[in-house]
Amino acid sequence: MDNWDDIRIFLAVARAESLSGAAPLLRMDPATLGRRVARLERTLGAALFMKSPQGYALTDLGERMRDRAAEAEAQLALAFDEGQGASAALTGQIRIGAPDGAANFVLPQVCAAIQAENPDLEVQILALPRVVNLSRREADMAIAVSPPATGRLTVQKITDYHLHLATRTDAPAITTLAALRGRRIVGYIPDMIFDKELDYLGDLGLDGVQMASNSVAVQLQMLRHAGVGIVHDFALPFAPELHRVLMETVSLTRSFYLVRHTSDRQSDRLGRFAAALIAGLRAEVARLEETARLTASPAI
Repeated sequence: MDNWDDIRIFLAVARAESLSGAAPLLRMDPATLGRRVARLERTLGAALFMKSPQGYALTDLGERMRDRAAEAEAQLALAFDEGQGASAALTGQIRIGAPDGAANFVLPQVCAAIQAENPDLEVQILALPRVVNLSRREADMAIAVSPPATGRLTVQKITDYHLHLATRTDAPAITTLAALRGRRIVGYIPDMIFDKELDYLGDLGLDGVQMASNSVAVQLQMLRHAGVGIVHDFALPFAPELHRVLMETVSLTRSFYLVRHTSDRQSDRLGRFAAALIAGLRAEVARLEETARLTASPAI
């Protein structure tokens, strides 16, 4: 292809599934992106996208081209890394995919610290209520709550984290599981639980969820107003109105894993970033959970 920039634009639109979604990432306006995509399609003599008011969906050719272009992009990134000495500051762009609990309450401060030490580094956090597709290069690396079973990926455990039932401190006392009946339960939209590790309420024998969201951050905001639900301990410092209940009865432990492309093991730049990210996440989860413990109301 004569113009790699056109391929870069194609990849961004394919990943965002819309011109408006890709525009901020490329720092270009949607109309310009539309013209560039149309020019690429004219050059190829075939359509890469099926356009509709809902967005840009890839054609069969577009899917094949996306996969090949993503491979080329990865190789270019490795070539760029070869030009950076091991002692140099990190530069370029690195995108991390993450479930929104990590993305909202832990990643921002960790990434800010890494970027402060590497001012020419651009860090992007992709928060999605689903598993990030690394094979399609939606991100350079991802945080997951379950290690993937398939794919050319490497997995490293980051840390355990803990979850408990929580409600407002001024809510009526909850001393038994039976007392949950009749309370407004906050949790995930049942058919949008994308990982079995997120099915927190399945074993509690509750009739249903009265206030639901596919976002952990939204669930936390719901709980700040009413109801009872499972909360990450590391999120509690951000919601001082809440306290944990039934801690001896309901106590969950989950884990975060860092998932990377197998081919990226050759990248010193991504390896150094991953090491800093893991260390930062371990320290931040521990700090926030300790803060939650020290500032907690007496457990019920």
